[in-house]
Amino acid sequence: MTADPDPFEEGRRAARKHIPAEANPYQDGSDEHALWSAGHEQVAGEAEANESEGS
Repeated sequence: MTADPDPFEEGRRAARKHIPAEANPYQDGSDEHALWSAGHEQVAGEAEANESEGS
């Protein structure tokens, strides 16, 4: 069974692979674009917080 890709999880995965937020594949203004961005920001924000704690 193949499920449709989850834009939020795709965004999280992209951030873990250091893919920039500008690479969002969804149309600007769409729900999918917003979900992808939110997932990307969540992971990117966690990485920034971890870097700050290390200094």
